Amino acid sequence: MVFKLVKEWLGRSKPVKAELQDIELDKVPAHVAIIMDGNGRWAKQRGLPRVAGHHSGMKNVKKITMAANQIGVKVLTMYAFSTENWKRPKEEVDFLMKLPQEFFPLEIEELIENNVRIRMTGWREGLPEYTLKAIEGAIERTKDNTGLILNFALNYGGRKEMIAGVQEMIRDVHSGKLQVEELDENRFSSYMLTSDLPDPDLLIRTSGELRLSNFLLWQIAYSELWFTEAYWPEFTESLFLQAIAEYQRRGRRYGGV
Repeated sequence: MVFKLVKEWLGRSKPVKAELQDIELDKVPAHVAIIMDGNGRWAKQRGLPRVAGHHSGMKNVKKITMAANQIGVKVLTMYAFSTENWKRPKEEVDFLMKLPQEFFPLEIEELIENNVRIRMTGWREGLPEYTLKAIEGAIERTKDNTGLILNFALNYGGRKEMIAGVQEMIRDVHSGKLQVEELDENRFSSYMLTSDLPDPDLLIRTSGELRLSNFLLWQIAYSELWFTEAYWPEFTESLFLQAIAEYQRRGRRYGGV
């Protein structure tokens, strides 16, 4: 009984359908972050190798991006590869590193037509040259677009981000650029990799897992959380709109009454 209540409080997907007409366009979250989870399990259920799940998941990125763009989301951050994912089997990691080479040539023209701008949050060090070339090429081609920012969190980890930020702050204190008394939440945020983006209003996680997995730990302090049992390859535009509709029904008090 308790677990059932917890699932309801956390906003797991409910068996109701959400469509575009259910969304109040003036109350759309500015920044939506998604933990795209469940590719491997989706593939396993179908007797396919895990990499087949990642390939299907890649195809789903554009669909959800277009849905977010249609309703006026300003930033869509997708957790593509964490700093911990390097622990996975080499074959799987190699496949994931090659996905940008496939995704961007296929989808870049439509993304440009829809005024989408590509961005990456994470560490370029350690990424293969061919991965970086594909990402940097997409970033360059879309740099003048003014619509939705499609932000891929790639080789990203929240703890590493905070440690790097603290290290930079310490260097600034030692050099006289920062006084300890000047440090507050806004100043700390300026040392994060997403310092020029609004914090996520809504965090979505697919696959039924109930954890944050080291994703945007500082930034999601007051984000609304929404979980669904659906694996990422089967996460539809309707489910995305359902998450937005649920977000719009909630009251955000930021610690107040």
